[in-house]
Amino acid sequence: MDRDAKIYIAGHRGLVGSALMRNLRDKGYTNFLTRTHAELDLTSQAEVEAFFAAEKPDYVFLAAARVGGIHANNEYPAEFIRDNLAIQTNILHAAYKNNVKRLLFLGSSCIYPKLAPQPMKEEHLLTGLLEPTNRPYALAKIAGIEMCWSYNRQYKTQYLAVMPTNLYGPGDNYHPENSHVIPALLRKFHEAKLNNSPTVTVWGTGTPKREFMYSEDMADACVYLMDLPDERFLPLLGQDRNDGLPPLVNIGVGEDLAIRELAEIVKSVTAYNGQIIFDPTKPDGTPRKLLDVTRLKAMGWMPSMPLHKGLASAYSEFVARG
Repeated sequence: MDRDAKIYIAGHRGLVGSALMRNLRDKGYTNFLTRTHAELDLTSQAEVEAFFAAEKPDYVFLAAARVGGIHANNEYPAEFIRDNLAIQTNILHAAYKNNVKRLLFLGSSCIYPKLAPQPMKEEHLLTGLLEPTNRPYALAKIAGIEMCWSYNRQYKTQYLAVMPTNLYGPGDNYHPENSHVIPALLRKFHEAKLNNSPTVTVWGTGTPKREFMYSEDMADACVYLMDLPDERFLPLLGQDRNDGLPPLVNIGVGEDLAIRELAEIVKSVTAYNGQIIFDPTKPDGTPRKLLDVTRLKAMGWMPSMPLHKGLASAYSEFVARG
C-alpha cells in the first residue's frame, strides 16, 4: 500500500478499528477516511453507496460490526444477524462498484464449528454445527467470507477475510452486560477490589479454554497482510474457481488457557485479594477455541505481546478512563 493511499477504516473507534488506525499511523500512513455512526449509518445501503462514490477509497478495512459476549448474543440475536449482514453487504458491494484495490474483512473465530478439531484450521469452515449462543453472529460472518470469495471469483476483486481470535486491549468495551470475557473480568475484579467484596463470581465452570490476543498485535498482522506484494497476496484470495480454500487467514497467538487460569491472572493484575467463585449454572459456550495460525506464521508474521503484560496494559488503560 502506498503511504499516501486513501484508506477507509469502517469502525475506526472500536477496539479493532482504533488499533488499525494506530498501527497505520505508526507506519507512516496519513490519508484516512473515517466516519462515526452518526455521520454514516453502515446499515443504510444508500448512505454507504453515496459515501464510496464521493470518497473513492483505495483500501478498506472492514472492522465495523455489532459485537458482544454470550449475554449480548443471547439477548439480541436478531440485531446481531441483521446489522452485520447489512453492514458487510453494503460495504463489500460499494467497494466493488468503486474499484477499491484491496479490502480486509474482519470476522471472528466463532465461525468455526462448536466441536471443530483443535487447533482450528481455515479449512474447518462449514464442516460442523455452530455454537448456538452466537450462531446468528457467526452465520453473518460466514456469509461475509462467502461474499468475499464470490466477488473474488466473479469480479476478480481482492477481498481477504481474516479471523482474529479473542481480542482485548486499548479501546475495549467494558459494558457490564455486553462486553467480552477479558474486559468483563477486568471490570468485575476492579469493582470488587474497590468495594472490598470478599468474592468475585465468574460465569461457567472455568474449564473452557480460550486464546487471547492483544489488539495491537492483531492490527499489525492485518496491516502486514494488506501490504503483501501481489505474488503473495493474490494466492490467498481464492479467485481460481477450482481452489477449495476460502480467502481466509486465521490471526491468533497459537496457544490458549482455561478461563479459570485467566481469572487468576486478572485477579493478580488487578491486585484483588478475595476469592473466585465459579457459577456452573451459567453457560460455558464452546469448550475450546484455538486457532491454527500455521498459514499466518508461514507468511512471516508472529505476535509480540505476552498475555500477562497485555492484560496489565489493558487494565491500566481501563483505570485511566475513570
